[in-house]
Amino acid sequence: MTGTRILVLTRYGRLGASSRLRGLQFLPWLERAGLSVTVQPLLSDAVLRQRYSRAGYVITSLLQSYARRLLALVRRRDFDLIWIEKEALPWFPVWLESGLLKGVPYILDYDDAQFHVYDLHRSALVRSFYGRRLDTLMSGASLVIAGNEYLAERARRAGASWVEIVPTVVDLSRYTIQRRLSENPATPLRIVWIGSPSTVRYLGILKSALTSLAEHHEFILRVIGSHFSTPGVDVECIPWTEDTEAASIADCDVGIMPLVDSPWERGKCGYKLIQYMACGLPVIASPIGVNQEIVRDAFNGFLAQGEADWISRFSLLLTSAELRRGMGSAGRGLVENLYCVQMVAPKMATMLAQAATLTR
Repeated sequence: MTGTRILVLTRYGRLGASSRLRGLQFLPWLERAGLSVTVQPLLSDAVLRQRYSRAGYVITSLLQSYARRLLALVRRRDFDLIWIEKEALPWFPVWLESGLLKGVPYILDYDDAQFHVYDLHRSALVRSFYGRRLDTLMSGASLVIAGNEYLAERARRAGASWVEIVPTVVDLSRYTIQRRLSENPATPLRIVWIGSPSTVRYLGILKSALTSLAEHHEFILRVIGSHFSTPGVDVECIPWTEDTEAASIADCDVGIMPLVDSPWERGKCGYKLIQYMACGLPVIASPIGVNQEIVRDAFNGFLAQGEADWISRFSLLLTSAELRRGMGSAGRGLVENLYCVQMVAPKMATMLAQAATLTR
């Protein structure tokens, strides 16, 4: 393992959640294991900030980003292994990307159903030319790391020779259980949702349920990372930062993850549920995809389908501090055993070192 040189091709820098959680948070652990790691993001934090501020990418920045990525691939033989988040050259012809990966073992890492960007695209032309793009890449990979079974099964069907399921995990040192102010009966309980402007639409599923709930229970809905409102509900919207996200969750009481049932959502890795549970919160989630594995119904939270289900589960948790504590403790224990970097990182280091020895 010592001396293995790994080129990590992330989609983003630390500002991108998928890159930060699927790759960057493991780097100190890998380096302590003797692996030499070089990171090359496709889209830097500066480029991503441009996208957020302008509601789109700046073409010159994109061209420069792809030029840097192409140069990194040309120099790939300086490394023993390439670890790729999703794909190295999105929207490029697959024959070109495959050619630029020849001669060095590579790993593909997926935390969502990126293949559906192509095979479910509204354009028949895109579906025709790119629908099997990621399947081709997966079939040539030394290892495909998938965040859940839905993604792993796609890799197996694509012909990947080695597929491992590794969930998206938290760093336990950043997440603590704290005595919440809401344990004071005079303080309203907080229901929390964390996400981005692109995913806040899922909260819309609960508008009616939350409005009905507010007629009978006093609570605050905390939305981290986006803006949201619904009639009759006290909503507090707070910004997301990497430094404050754990504390912003920890002083809440119930964490939620509503979803619709579609192919894209079945590929999600349930990371916000793991964040909630790491803070000792009980959770309520839609029974979609990996949520059904993370949430053990009536043990560390509830699975809820339909408005009546959501209202009844909310009511149970909002009226019982004992139930909240018990489920929260069970969730924290699950994270400590299965969903933390402290448990997963040694396995990652071993897999990467082994993949580097495989010839292609």
